[in-house]
Amino acid sequence: MNHEDSVLLHTEGRIRHVTLNRPRALNALNHAMVLRMREALHAAEHDGSVVAVLLTGAGERGLCAGGDIRSIRDDALAGGRTSLDFWRDEYRLNARIARFPKPYVALMDGIVMGGGVGVSAHGSLRIVTERSRIAMPETGIGFVPDVGGTHLLGAAPGELGTHLALTGDAVGAADALACGLADHFVPSEDVPAFISALDTCTTPEAVVATAERFAGTAPGGELTGHRDWIDACYAADTVEEIIERLDDCGVPAAKQATTTILAKSPTALKVTLAAIRRARRLDSLEAVLDQEFRVSSTAFTRPDLIEGVRAQIVDKDRNPRWSPAELAEVTDEDVARHFAPLGDGELGLGPGVGPATTVTG
Repeated sequence: MNHEDSVLLHTEGRIRHVTLNRPRALNALNHAMVLRMREALHAAEHDGSVVAVLLTGAGERGLCAGGDIRSIRDDALAGGRTSLDFWRDEYRLNARIARFPKPYVALMDGIVMGGGVGVSAHGSLRIVTERSRIAMPETGIGFVPDVGGTHLLGAAPGELGTHLALTGDAVGAADALACGLADHFVPSEDVPAFISALDTCTTPEAVVATAERFAGTAPGGELTGHRDWIDACYAADTVEEIIERLDDCGVPAAKQATTTILAKSPTALKVTLAAIRRARRLDSLEAVLDQEFRVSSTAFTRPDLIEGVRAQIVDKDRNPRWSPAELAEVTDEDVARHFAPLGDGELGLGPGVGPATTVTG
């Protein structure tokens, strides 16, 4: 499949359709797809006949399962640098989507994880269905939430985002709405009619009104009912103290969260907590993406990413051997290293950071 086939483009009425088209790989993103999406958005922005963009995923399983992490592992094993080039363009695309001046409608049906969140949850109209399963599961592969994920999760009410970042748990439609990861629920059976209605829209205002007209009430979620213990436990200053509070609070769901967290990469957990806290203090998505690029660049050189992908994707033994293996062995210096400036290697989206760049090309 060439890069033009992996992202399909067509226009219906005044709506530009962008379809991720690698269904056998659950539409996992590669570099060529990111570049083609960037070109498509540039063209749509400057085409006066286009009033909105609609992002969908081919196949029945979901919008996008994330980046092609198997190829990232291969690159790391070979001592390459192409993954950094991929992330550089991917993060620029995430910022581009967030600042897109026309309605960007993302149909977050089915599985939406990692990089899939990056190309959807920064959009202006984010649609979920009862089939939606949305997650940033990076700690389970020895990595840290990126693609603006720490910006999104850091902005979630209370400590809900911290809980999702550390556990990597997937959420359904109601919880995605509660966390600010989505805007409207549309039942999957109504999606074809919704898309047909969008295709008749001739103004941005009509696109927004159509999304509101089709919006319904999502089936009951779970997180809002757990806010008390989530907020109390995840407000702790360290991962170790979070674990201690989860163990001590006496809630079965909190105990399950402990088990889930302790299976993740200790280094990734500590860096993730620091990244979420730092993201809340930054003043823009662009500044957070700059930070995430520093973190990703360092994580790419560490053993846990290679090992995590091996355990989850390559060998599928689900038995990663993390290094260090225990939270107590991950030092403050280990964490701080991930946030160190990259000099000329900075992503440079935020003002005064690294080389001058643009997100409009």
